[in-house]
Amino acid sequence: MKVAIVGAGWAGCAAAVEATRLGHQATIFEAARIPGGRARRVSATWSGQPLDLDNGQHIMIGAYAETLRLMMELGVDESASFLRLPLTMQFPDGNGLTLPNWPAPLDALAGILTARGWSWADKLSLLKVALGWQLGRFQCPPGQSVADLCRGLAPRAMAALIEPLCVSALNTPADRASGQVFLRVMRDSLFAQSGGSNLLLPRRDLSALLPDAALAWLAAQGSAPRLGVRVQAIAATAAGWTVSASCPEAFDRVLLACPPHEAARLVAGSGVAADAWLARARGLQHEALTTVYAHSPDARLGQPMLALHATASEPAQFVLDRGQLGGPTGLLAFVISASVGDSATLTQQVLAQAARQLGLDALQAVQTIVEKRATFACTPGLQRPAADVATGLLACGDYIAGPYPATLEGAVRSGLAAARCLR
Repeated sequence: MKVAIVGAGWAGCAAAVEATRLGHQATIFEAARIPGGRARRVSATWSGQPLDLDNGQHIMIGAYAETLRLMMELGVDESASFLRLPLTMQFPDGNGLTLPNWPAPLDALAGILTARGWSWADKLSLLKVALGWQLGRFQCPPGQSVADLCRGLAPRAMAALIEPLCVSALNTPADRASGQVFLRVMRDSLFAQSGGSNLLLPRRDLSALLPDAALAWLAAQGSAPRLGVRVQAIAATAAGWTVSASCPEAFDRVLLACPPHEAARLVAGSGVAADAWLARARGLQHEALTTVYAHSPDARLGQPMLALHATASEPAQFVLDRGQLGGPTGLLAFVISASVGDSATLTQQVLAQAARQLGLDALQAVQTIVEKRATFACTPGLQRPAADVATGLLACGDYIAGPYPATLEGAVRSGLAAARCLR
């Protein structure tokens, strides 16, 4: 079939590759000129030199099985693209949790028992809570939040491990994040497979990790992507679909791989009856993600990534040393998940936080990127839109119904699944 895929984010790229493998003729339309969607390369300059940044500093983990498999099949070298480390939640003072490179779940058990700065009461409370999750088969009532799941957990374990893990994985604070989705992430990363909790810190920009490789592969199959081309409208016809971009074109199927608000715009104007789908897509609330890039010639962290103590006035939860990840020496990326506030205020707060928590008082801001709709708010009992929109019309993306939060793995899995449903 002739398939139009609207969007060249990670979901759209995965869908286009899989659809092509299944024998379909896939054409990607992307409004931006850089592929990757909400995980893409951003070109900048610093001291007169070109500099590739990302629109949000993303971290992958070893449990991202489908993403890593697709990368490998597209010729992306994992060792050249990522620094793989055992899960580390270490703070600037050296306290925190570091997992050894052992089989799961022994690595998690050992990491908890040897966590620095934790009392035995802290460690035992976490082990007790984790055992309860296992005995419950990592299931909980749909209305429970992550905070509800952790009642009785020692405050240090909550603040030093659960809250940072929750906000980094779900981009939603623990008091309003879905307990069930969090349990699925914990099961797959910490308890289901050895290496699942490993951190994969990107050595290359996000577009280079998968989207560039996917589009190059598609071009080699004779399917050149149409970058910088926005789809204005789609319409159902007796024979299939008309997609209006530069000019109207006929397709057998349409797969919407764009953000939910854009997908809703296209569905609403298509003439199909999809009121229930539209209500769920439009009802999604969103969380922002802010990355503050800052530089100092002498800035170097003790680890490629450190956790930070986050407060309302010092909002960054993590900092990555891009100089240790193939970037310019002295370039740091501060990550504020579920961020609130304007760019200028967040930048000043992060610079003050770096001076107090890291002793880096000479940092200069390079660029601050606020992705206002970075993810959907992953709240308890959330009803997400289905992949099937109407006859011949599908949607994919990290917001589509599924077990994972708004992650790159969720996007890739959704894209692969949607392509396999084309019929």
